[in-house]
Amino acid sequence: MQFLSDNAAAVHPAVWEALKEADAPDSPYDGDALSLALDECFSTVFERPCTALWVATGTAANCLALASMVPPHGGVVCHEEAHIEVDEGGAPGFYLHGAKLMLARGERAKLTPAAIRAVIDPIRDDVHQVQPHSISITQASEYGCSYRPSEIAEIAGLASDRGLRLHVDGARFANAVAYLGCAPGEAAGPADALSFGCIKNGAMSAEAIVFFDPALAEVARYRRKRAGHLQSKGRFLAAQLHAMLVDDLWLANARHANGAAQEIAAACGERLMHPVEANELFVRCTASEREVLRGRGFGFYDWGDGAARFVTAWNTREDDARSLAQAIADL
Repeated sequence: MQFLSDNAAAVHPAVWEALKEADAPDSPYDGDALSLALDECFSTVFERPCTALWVATGTAANCLALASMVPPHGGVVCHEEAHIEVDEGGAPGFYLHGAKLMLARGERAKLTPAAIRAVIDPIRDDVHQVQPHSISITQASEYGCSYRPSEIAEIAGLASDRGLRLHVDGARFANAVAYLGCAPGEAAGPADALSFGCIKNGAMSAEAIVFFDPALAEVARYRRKRAGHLQSKGRFLAAQLHAMLVDDLWLANARHANGAAQEIAAACGERLMHPVEANELFVRCTASEREVLRGRGFGFYDWGDGAARFVTAWNTREDDARSLAQAIADL
């Protein structure tokens, strides 16, 4: 009974079928029919014009989006526990040619305008200090908490006032939209670019960078090639994205994962470290309690000395979620 990560989940059958259907001659790189149709598909999802580029990993999506916004001498304001800071192995510095991550604090791994100001206000406007060029937020956050549209609007307002770009790391964007029950465009806010996660949500090897500013997309095209991410058979990445968007499969998958998380959360009570607003649960439990859970067949990651992280997925079985809920209640 696997709750290690949604990355460990199987590939959705609709994605496999789309890959098979794409296995026919077409133009290479991103000149195929499926790749060329992505802009229109994502524009429909977000109800405004956008340009969508496929890449193979979330790290590449985040870094190529930010590299299109931030010069090597600039900075990106992000949470101190953001994925780009903690879990991407220095890739932002590599892709952005040394641009600095400027770390802010905030509860539940979320930024606020006040937290951002605390980082950028002390910076002098002179060549001796790194100047901020972008803000990056994570939707849903590293602790599985979702930004409300009003919260993103406040951050976007600050970004606009200060002349900063706004990037959204949406590795679990689908789970945030499913939880919020709002339109995708509201969950993204007036961002300049969004890393639209699919691999955690049922895809095999494709993520999308959704640009709401076409000028940034044109910069990213060249950077994607230079970074080695312009795959010659790009139609197979585009096919996965199309499969996820057809009939809102991306939302159906996220709703299932979120529902399984809520089933488990109901049994956790005061053990929960954060509200469950996506498909991640952070649960207080001792080392001996974690061993009991593993002994009952549950896979998960330790979260420091006194907690565990459980992640549900699009294919989490209802019986498994109920079994974990009962096992936690029995501790």
